[in-house]
Amino acid sequence: MRGYQLRQLASGSYDLVLGDEIIGSVVRSGSRRKSITWIAELLNDSPVAPRPSPFTAFEEEFETLEAVCRWLGGAPVQPLCKGDEVPALPVQR
Repeated sequence: MRGYQLRQLASGSYDLVLGDEIIGSVVRSGSRRKSITWIAELLNDSPVAPRPSPFTAFEEEFETLEAVCRWLGGAPVQPLCKGDEVPALPVQR
């Protein structure tokens, strides 16, 4: 099984992938005026479900995205490529 990787969805938002399965997300919290934190969270928040290493809780908090990647064993980041954006839905009036 391959290790972790992050796939960018939008600025400050990533799918957390383990092998070929999306198991969670990594998101930026806060704003430039306030303290920014990064949160890695699992999709399965069941207290009895086994958590993949290195998770010890459903949600883990970090100061930087780089710290998240290091914690995940050097997880690579797949950036959002031009043209990958999801088109906006038309506005119904």
